[in-house]
Amino acid sequence: MKIGIATEQDYTFIVDRDKHIPESLVTTKIQEKEIYIIRDSESKLGWMRFGYFWDNIPFMNMLWIDEEYRGQGIGKEIVLLWEENMRQRGFELVMTSTQSNEEAQHFYRKLGYRDAGCLLLDSQPLEVILTKNL
Repeated sequence: MKIGIATEQDYTFIVDRDKHIPESLVTTKIQEKEIYIIRDSESKLGWMRFGYFWDNIPFMNMLWIDEEYRGQGIGKEIVLLWEENMRQRGFELVMTSTQSNEEAQHFYRKLGYRDAGCLLLDSQPLEVILTKNL
């Protein structure tokens, strides 16, 4: 397994699967090196996409691993790699969020993320905001 920065060759893979971002922004995210791709020797297994909260705090927007590859430590590996990259760039805090009805909140807490608040929108479950000091 290999984790790397997404390239233009990954565009179709991303837009076909990531329905949480407008297709028009995918090229920009690729150019800004804000999408990581997880690959094995034969295929792509998932991706992680981030941005910046308040334009200055790295915020992991999406982590997706195809179901058959979950539970093998791949998610932990990509999160730790991203955190290290953010630390090397001088950031001291990172953020993410997950809905309160999703299991991902437990995954992030095991990695040292702490609840920092929540957001309630009319049409969705409670969104739990999580932070981690690097």
